[in-house]
Parts: sequence; C-alpha cells; structure tokens
Amino acid sequence: MTIKVLVVDDSALIREVLSRTLGRDGDIVVVGTAEDPIEARSKVKDLSPDVVTLDIEMPNMNGLQFLDKLMRLHPLPVVMVSTLTTKGASETLLALELGAVDFVAKPNATLAGGLDAFGENLRHKVRAAANSDVKGRAMRATSANVPVRTAAAPQGSLIAIGASTGGVEAIRVVLSQMPADCPPIVIAQHMPAGFTSRFASRLDELSEIKVLEAEDRMVLQPGHAYIARGDYHLRVERSSGQLKCRLTQDELASGHRPSVDVLFESVANSVGAMAVGAILTGMGRDGARGLKKMRDAGSYTIGQSQSSALVYGMPRVAFEEGAVVEQAPVEAIAARLAAALTKLKSAA
Repeated sequence: MTIKVLVVDDSALIREVLSRTLGRDGDIVVVGTAEDPIEARSKVKDLSPDVVTLDIEMPNMNGLQFLDKLMRLHPLPVVMVSTLTTKGASETLLALELGAVDFVAKPNATLAGGLDAFGENLRHKVRAAANSDVKGRAMRATSANVPVRTAAAPQGSLIAIGASTGGVEAIRVVLSQMPADCPPIVIAQHMPAGFTSRFASRLDELSEIKVLEAEDRMVLQPGHAYIARGDYHLRVERSSGQLKCRLTQDELASGHRPSVDVLFESVANSVGAMAVGAILTGMGRDGARGLKKMRDAGSYTIGQSQSSALVYGMPRVAFEEGAVVEQAPVEAIAARLAAALTKLKSAA
C-alpha cells in the first residue's frame, strides 16, 4: 500500500527536504505541499492524503489552530515536525492533545546521525500514522474521567507502563485517574531527548500524583511517577532495601532508547509479583518480551484493547505472546491496575 502524504511547512527548503526524504523508500509518496494552513485546507480536500506532516510556526494561521479545525472537521493522521526548543516541546505536546498522532524534531546541525537518521525516523512515524485509527478515535465519545478512589498497596509494590505512538494521550488518561496513595509508577514512552522533561511537567499539571523526569539513582516514592528520560534506558533496581531508578545509554533495545522491554525486564527481576504492568498503544513489538517476563514472575499485566488503541501494535504482540492477563480500554486501565494492587494488599 502506498501512503499519500501532504507536507505543510512555510519553508520551501524544509518542504523540499521532507519531500525528498519521505519518498526515499518508494512506499511513501508526497502528493502535494502547502506553505500555509489556508493552502493546506484546500489540498486536503483535493488530494485526500493518508497522512499530513505539519509545522507549528506558519503564517496566516498557526499549525495548532489548523490542527484543531482539521481534527474537528476532517480527522486525518498528522505528524508534527517540531523545533527542538522548550517552546517547541510545549506546543508539540499540545498538538498531541489536540489529536496529532506523533512528532519528529526538525533536522538541525546538532541532530545525532544527521539527515539520514532524521529521514528514517520520519518515515517510520509516517507509516505508524498511516496505520493509526484517527477516524475511530474522533468518532468515539469522550468518556468521563473517573478518578480511582484508592490504589493503596503493600510497600515495595510498583506500577510499570510502556507506550509508543499515541502513548502521550493514553498515559495522560491513565495517570489523571491515579490517586495520590498509589505505589511508584515508572514509565517508558518512546520520545526523543528534549521532550520528556516538558512531558513530565505537563502530566504533573494534570494529575493528583507528582510526575517527574527520572534521574539516575532517584529513590522511587509512593504517589510519584517517573518518566524515562529521552535517549536513556530506565531500569528499576533494588539497592539497600529501596527501589531506585537507573539511567543508562547502553545500546538500543528493540530499536529504542528508552525501551519498554528494558524497563519491564528490570521490573520483573527486581520487583516480581509485587509489580503490575500495562502496555499501551504503539507500533512494533517493544515491551512484549519484558511484559511476558513480568507475567512469568507473577505480575498482573494488562494490554490496551484494540478498540481504544490509536495504534494496536505493541499491545497486539503482547497479547499474542501471552504477556497480558487481560485487555481493556484505556479509560479502564487505572481502575484495573488499582484492583490488582488492592488484591496484593489483602494478600499481604
């Protein structure tokens, strides 16, 4: 299947770079470009693209305003092409809340691996976007956010969550329902360096629990969630009777750093049956092997259901490989994790 892409950016150079980069492998065809949202609006109608790449800073109407209108009137998979700045990170996260599927950081002189790495990443994100269920998400009624009353659990318990494409919004749903008495939460979301700090801050604003970017040797505390830093693996280790974060930059695992497999395997080894785990929306298979190790170690494990996952890739592989005890829609996952933790408490 050929993926038709519309490139929207006010820079002629960036439009040329993106068009050339996207068309490199032959399965993606740029059917048109637009220099502003006004032109983009008519080209969406005329060209019926499968995916739109969108810049935020543009004349006439900024990308966020255009995205908001597009998602309400003509929902399509959108990949944001973002500047790697604090302001750019904040606007990118807002774009994901408005309905964008994913984002890539614009290539610049300091981009690790240069243009080739950027291009490979962009094509991967566009393929994932083409496989996402944006129209289904737009048609689903937004369910009421019902906070969980308690997730109290014995000391030493832990919640582990992994996600990729679509995960920013899915994690927001789960964490916003979590009560302050929950055990520590560790999270691996595929996200580049420079964005995870702002992601943690945004989640902290929206949650009862304290959300922060993980730091090496940080002690895990109840009522806190720790986001894996971009371009670092996050592991959990037990040291001097305490659970701690460990951050490393060893090689990619399952194609990623941070890797969900790396996090889940460390949780299986250090926490075992005292942990609960959830694998959320995302393309590929990262997390399935680690979640299976968690389940084999006695952990309760859950996968996001196909009906609620923006990309039913990672949860599907985990389900097919016997890594999940059950599947559930994203709005029910916090309650299922809390129920499993309550059982741990009653058994303690």
